[in-house]
Amino acid sequence: MFFASDNSGPVHPRVMAALARANEGYAMPYGADAIMDAVRAQIREIFEAPEAAVYLVATGTAANSLALATLAQPYQTIFCTPEAHINQDECNAPEFYTGGAKLTLVPSQAGRMTPETLRARIAGEESRGVHGPQRGPVSITNVTELGTVYAVDEIAALAGVARDFGLPVHLDGARFANAVAATGATPAEMTWKAGVEALSFGGTKNGLMGVEAVVLFDPARAWEFELRRKRGAHLFSKHRYLSAQMLAYLEDGLWLELAAAANAANARLAHGLNRGGAVRYLYDPAANMSFAAFPRAAHQRLHEAGAQYYVWEGSLEGDDPDEPLTARMVCDWSAADEAIDRFTDIVQG
Repeated sequence: MFFASDNSGPVHPRVMAALARANEGYAMPYGADAIMDAVRAQIREIFEAPEAAVYLVATGTAANSLALATLAQPYQTIFCTPEAHINQDECNAPEFYTGGAKLTLVPSQAGRMTPETLRARIAGEESRGVHGPQRGPVSITNVTELGTVYAVDEIAALAGVARDFGLPVHLDGARFANAVAATGATPAEMTWKAGVEALSFGGTKNGLMGVEAVVLFDPARAWEFELRRKRGAHLFSKHRYLSAQMLAYLEDGLWLELAAAANAANARLAHGLNRGGAVRYLYDPAANMSFAAFPRAAHQRLHEAGAQYYVWEGSLEGDDPDEPLTARMVCDWSAADEAIDRFTDIVQG
């Protein structure tokens, strides 16, 4: 019963097999391997973007930070929600890699900014001339850190606001596959066709050992990204091991298959938790992550049974067994029906 994070799930066997194949013999380093050529071609085909620049790094923090550094000047500010990973979970790495660009937080609803709140925040900057931060890129997260999902038209509306101010848009897609699987949109529709200029295309949370892609839909930014990746110590010498993972992920639609499995596991979890009426969902569990409140006594039973998940708000220690505590539960591709059903049975008591 492991629902703490999709980071914690196993690597898919096809990825492990690809790594073993890549380990045979010799290959050119630093991304000059033949496997990377295939990765680049696959991503360009999947995204209907034949000119896109494609690069691999090992972590989501690196993908976000280097992509934003390529889009932002040190004297600018990056617009994001308070819940965004770049704000809460990256130890100021975006500020570090951009050379000092700050973050301006856009009020959100269920983890999503709206065109109105974004426009107001952007308009509020560049009001102090040389003394204040200048307007910089907009960063959107899909799936959001609250498990909600932006539809394509919502991304397009936000990108339209950014475009009105001449600003580029970055999409943090650590769970991009889950968003595509949840909405039925094509990768192109959710990115460059909606106005996204740079994508962090996640794999680690969805069955890979440790690799993320950065897709720049404006190839004019490619050389700067390459320099920043090298200067930032994220250009792998034995790059073929990144390439092999990503190619296995892309071939035969494995990336969408794994995301659909994780989303389906979360839907099963939600169905089971909703049976008794004692569980209240804070947000629509649209993809593979849920936030739900249920009584302390149920949390205590889960912990006694060895369940792994996060108590997001509240404490297990307390006198009132009926007090609702908020749980964060995340399903990965390998979540078993038996584990899900046992978890929900324990909550229902």
